[in-house]
Amino acid sequence: MSESVRTIVRCQDPGDGTGDVIVELPPSVLAGMDVGLGDSLTIELIDGAIVLRPIRHAETKS
Repeated sequence: MSESVRTIVRCQDPGDGTGDVIVELPPSVLAGMDVGLGDSLTIELIDGAIVLRPIRHAETKS
């Protein structure tokens, strides 16, 4: 997904005392980013917006 998508989500406290939050992203956003359950995302604050980007791992060659 090369275009920006804005959505409102609710942050949930997992209750484990870590200070982490759980954010459920809509399926359409996940599909547009080509990510799913278990994939990692980076998170940045850019000009007042929270920006998520998938972390793509390069395949290693033997």
